[in-house]
Amino acid sequence: MDKVINCFSKRPDAVARLICFPWAGGGSIHYARWGKILTSIEVFAVKLPGREARAKEPFFQSMEQIVDEVINVLLPVLKEKPFALFGHSFGAMTSFAIADTLKRVHKLEPIHIFLSGASAPYSEMRIQAPKRSDLSDEEFLQWMTRIGGTPPELLANPEVVKLFLPALKADLHVVENYRCDRPESPLSCPVTCFDGKQDMPHDLQGQSSDVSCMSAFHVMSSDSLHKLHCCNTL
Repeated sequence: MDKVINCFSKRPDAVARLICFPWAGGGSIHYARWGKILTSIEVFAVKLPGREARAKEPFFQSMEQIVDEVINVLLPVLKEKPFALFGHSFGAMTSFAIADTLKRVHKLEPIHIFLSGASAPYSEMRIQAPKRSDLSDEEFLQWMTRIGGTPPELLANPEVVKLFLPALKADLHVVENYRCDRPESPLSCPVTCFDGKQDMPHDLQGQSSDVSCMSAFHVMSSDSLHKLHCCNTL
């Protein structure tokens, strides 16, 4: 399991587990502090190929590959105690895909799903969006500069770009090509959605059709949302 999952603070007596999925180009290390802060919850962070300790492995090309690997590794653990899912952007879409497969195939559901900075998987806004992963590296960096959210000094540093750009484009390729059928029965667990006021708009309301419980929607300043993810604060 250690190949795919990072658990920075093991808590065998935890009342529940929180499974965290990285955003596009990100890694499990971004959730390191969460495991220390959430003293009654054991935090698992997913490690994807092409980064961190798996840097020499080829990137996954489809959401199905991610779902198959994560569920094969986590399924026995998920049956031990209640669990919740958290993901931002690409990680939010991955969280939904995992939850959908767990319900359909394994009759297993999380107690809560937290989704940040992502449209609903069936949203026309998402499906019709241009495929940025097909852009050249130069065009891609220009697009990132326009949308903001990444410090300009990082985008101007060739060594930094060389490190993060391949993983970022690979993850975007996965999520841009992810399609799924609307389930016959929605998830029964509650879903909480977060989005940034100054960020690109997302179809959050579409998430409510995927669950039978009431969904909560929180729109916060983009700076606060950035701190939540990048600074390991809660």
